[in-house]
Amino acid sequence: MVKQIAVIKGDGIGPEIIAEAIKVLEAVADKFGHSFEYNYVLLGGTAIDQEGTPLPAETIKACKRADAVLLGAVGGPKWDFGPGHMRPEAGLLGIRKELGLFANIRPVKLFNALKDACPLKDPGEIDLVIVRELIGGAYYGERKTYIDEKTAVRTAYDTMAYSDFEIQRVARVAFDLAKKRAAAVGAAESGRPLGVTSVDKANVLDSSRLWREIVAKVRMEDYPNVALSDMLVDNAAMQLIRYPSQFDVIVTENLFGDILSDEASMLTGSLGMLPSASLNESGVGLYEPCHGSAPDIAGRDIANPLAAILSVAMLLEISFNMSREARAVENAVNAVLEQGYRTVDIVFKSEADSNSCEVVKCSEMGDLVAKVIAGNS
Repeated sequence: MVKQIAVIKGDGIGPEIIAEAIKVLEAVADKFGHSFEYNYVLLGGTAIDQEGTPLPAETIKACKRADAVLLGAVGGPKWDFGPGHMRPEAGLLGIRKELGLFANIRPVKLFNALKDACPLKDPGEIDLVIVRELIGGAYYGERKTYIDEKTAVRTAYDTMAYSDFEIQRVARVAFDLAKKRAAAVGAAESGRPLGVTSVDKANVLDSSRLWREIVAKVRMEDYPNVALSDMLVDNAAMQLIRYPSQFDVIVTENLFGDILSDEASMLTGSLGMLPSASLNESGVGLYEPCHGSAPDIAGRDIANPLAAILSVAMLLEISFNMSREARAVENAVNAVLEQGYRTVDIVFKSEADSNSCEVVKCSEMGDLVAKVIAGNS
């Protein structure tokens, strides 16, 4: 099967981790008889430097033509002082809007081999998914910075606005995902609660009160057999640290989802372990690790490529309907971790003290995963 992938290396460590993700994709292609064709395009700081804009028109065209998009990371201090529309993050927000990527899916899974890297004393089983609405709310609402002519007071505001259809469609993604996860494990076999937790700030915000009302309506009309609970965002932030195993699927708006998913990433041992998929209504997806561009370690070959590699697994599963291939990638990552291989960010103290792990470079980690997929481990 031939598939077209638009590839955005991005900034900082982006090119390094994308190289390893492509290495794994090629191992999958060789193993399972597929052909992946890559179209490399620019976005973010590199696009500003080379094209004078964080989101070139050709990038938009290439991404719309592709079967899936693979992205490294964007941003860095080099571009922090330009106007908002000329910062790398504007390119990222722009491509999400152009592709209609309204649902961001971030699995948060603690691999058994990394349990000691989790900051919690007794983490239990952590296997949850955060579904974040991605193209609404405060990041896309009306905003302004102005100076009052009479008082000379400088003021800025950002508007968090949501319509019912925006809430409906992301709620459906969450409920569908909860149904799929329940079917995969079976409620009887699962040792954790199954269902959707909707996170909002309904005690204060009108947008959250609408959010809660619409999510409940979607559940009542179309998903009556899926459990639903509501939780305020401040409580959710606490509960993620106190008892993360209580969660199955969390659905929330853009700003809350950004913060909660970054918080939850620490439960996996490192932000370098968290993949993501951003989807539109036609099924086209953009896949990227949740970490940033980490310019302080760029070019040193020490970044963790596993979040990018696990994003490849999501790409195979969701956009290409290649479940067997996706499992092969996930199993290979697990096997490499079980064998004791680590990048520097996921070495925990007991392993370091006992010399029971082997620290490898970014490129070496990609090689190891690819070899397991090929059957050469």
